[in-house]
This record gives sequence, structure tokens and C-alpha cells, in this order.
Amino acid sequence: MIYLDNNATTRPAPEVIDAMAACLARDWGNPSSSHAVGQDAKRVLGEARSAVAALLGAHPVEVVFTSGATEANQWVLEGASAALDGKPPLLLLSAIEHSAQLKAARRLAQNGRARLELMPVDRDGRVDLAAAARLIAPGVRLVSLMAANNETGVVQPVAEVAALAKAAGALFHIDATQAIGKLPFDFAHCGADLVSLSAHKVHGPKGIGALLVRKGLVWPALLSGSQERARRGGTENLPGIAGFGAAARLAAARLRADGEHLSLLRGRLEQGLQARLPVRVFGAGAARLPNTLSLRIGTLDADLVLARMEQAGFIAASGSACSAGGNEPSHVLTAMGIPPEEARGAIRLSLSRDNTIAEIDALLERLPGLLAAPLAEAA
Repeated sequence: MIYLDNNATTRPAPEVIDAMAACLARDWGNPSSSHAVGQDAKRVLGEARSAVAALLGAHPVEVVFTSGATEANQWVLEGASAALDGKPPLLLLSAIEHSAQLKAARRLAQNGRARLELMPVDRDGRVDLAAAARLIAPGVRLVSLMAANNETGVVQPVAEVAALAKAAGALFHIDATQAIGKLPFDFAHCGADLVSLSAHKVHGPKGIGALLVRKGLVWPALLSGSQERARRGGTENLPGIAGFGAAARLAAARLRADGEHLSLLRGRLEQGLQARLPVRVFGAGAARLPNTLSLRIGTLDADLVLARMEQAGFIAASGSACSAGGNEPSHVLTAMGIPPEEARGAIRLSLSRDNTIAEIDALLERLPGLLAAPLAEAA
């Protein structure tokens, strides 16, 4: 099997598995306990928090562990939805945010707890800065934008949007889930008040993530309790946190090498497919994550292409894992102006440090033959 769906999840690194196993076997105490067993667990918690902070250019006190980016994202929306002057606050998200984030924001609006507006994107999937400048005005409570899109890999203009949010007096949140470990990130200078991420996108375990809360920002607790500086109660998922810390240390040490490796593989894959098949690449005119390629092959349906690939041992996806399998076209691609019938043909190939040139070449060698008959039928 050749796995090309790393934006859905990555294989846990051996160092991550070792860190989690050691925590379960040795440092299994409750970090809130004052005795020696608890203090050993507290040390593991602190070391992992420092590792995550170092990867992100944050201070350890700014790292709040969560169950993942979905929880962190929706915590941001809930925290920002507190009524101001008796009126529901205005939340401003991009039209290409993760579907879970958009659904949560729409639910708040339907329940009368918030007002919601969406920033449009251009044909390449970048937020339209002229439209953003009109929308980000005094009175907006929160601006939320992903650093890079999970489907197309298109990198968003977070610095420019951060400046607009600051000028309007709005809070700024970045969903950095897909960017971490692939692009440099510096919380201290990115202009964000809040940042969310998940460990399993960076060779860590599932079920653990974090929300960065800028030092000095008063933010409501998600769950009552003394843990996580009284911001998220409940005994910490220490094995997951230990694994997250190990993944963060690896990502920091390998950031440049991994970026170069992924860029090489993605370029080889993209150019090779374009030379062999009728391919349309989505977001091709914008800066993209070095590991992500979103495309359509001829007029073929994505389900057919993915089924042929999987039969031959290549695992990929049609878009976000959270919305895969439905009949609706990608909201990301339709926001980019792609007609629904074309959007339904999109597949996403997303790479990781585990992929090799030999795997890319194997796909390039096999895929034209796998799709020759359906392409001929569609012609």
C-alpha cells in the first residue's frame, strides 16, 4: 500500500509511539497529584507543553491542550459568541474554512447567538483581500482564517488579514492544523490572538491538539476544573500529550528537510501527471503547502479514480476526510467558482515525510493504464 492521504492523518512516528508507551508504562500518574508519582507525570506534561510551544514560537503558558483542532476551533467560536451590549457578536470566517468550523458558526447564527459573514476567495482559493478589507470593520468580534487549506493546500494571506483585524479591533484566530510541520510558524509575530492545531496531522496521535491563547487575553473556560490553568478541566490525556510533544520535537528538528523533501515529491508528482494525463490542478496559481495536490483528471468522477487507485494499492481521497463519501461537491472548490460537476471530480493527493520518490514514480507509471479505459469512454 502507498498512502497518499496525509492531510487526513499521518502515520505516528516511531518516536511518538515510544513516548506514549513510556508514559503508559512509567509516567501513568495524575499530573495534579502532589506526590512523587504525580510529579513525574507533571514533568512529562511540562516537557511536552514546552516542545509544542517551541515548535510554534509560543510561550508554554499559552499552550492549552485539547482533544484536537475541532474542539479548539469551536471553543474559539463559543468564546467569541458572548453577547456584547445585548447584541449577538459578528463573526467573520472565510468561505473555505473546515466544514466542521463552518457548521458550528452557522449553528450559533441559527440559534441567535452570533451573526455570521463569510469572506470570499478568488479562483485560486486565496481570501479576497479587497473583500476582506470591506468586511473587517469596527464591530466585528472575531476573524477566523485557516493558515492553509486542507483540500487544496493553498496558503492564506494571514499576515494581511491579521493587520486588518487589528486595525478593526477584532480578535484574530488562525486554524493552523495543516500548516504546522510543513511551514514555519511564529505565534509571537503572526498577529493572531488564538491558534488551533491537531497532533495527528504532524505524525502525532489522534485525540490530542491545542489552542494557543495569547498571554494576557482573557478567554472563557471550555470546561470547569483546575487543569490547564483552569481553562479546560478534566484530567489530561497524558499519553497523547507525551506523543504530541515527541511529534513537535521531530517537526521542529526536521522542518526544513521535510519541506524540501515534500516540495521535491509534489513537484515530481504534479509535473508527471500533467505530462501523462489530462489534468486540471486546483489552486495552481497560488502558493500551496509543499505536500498537497488537488486535481481533476479529465471528466472522470472522483469515486471512479479513487477506486481504481485503491485496487492498485494507492490510497488517496476526494477532499476533507470529515466530509468524504457524500454527494455534495466540495464547498472549498465551489467557493473558488468551480462548477459543482467539476468539483465532484476532484481528488486530493497529500504527501508526508514517509513518502518516497519510488512511490511517486510507481503512481506515475501505473495511473495512466488504470484510467485509460474510462478516459477513452469519456472522450
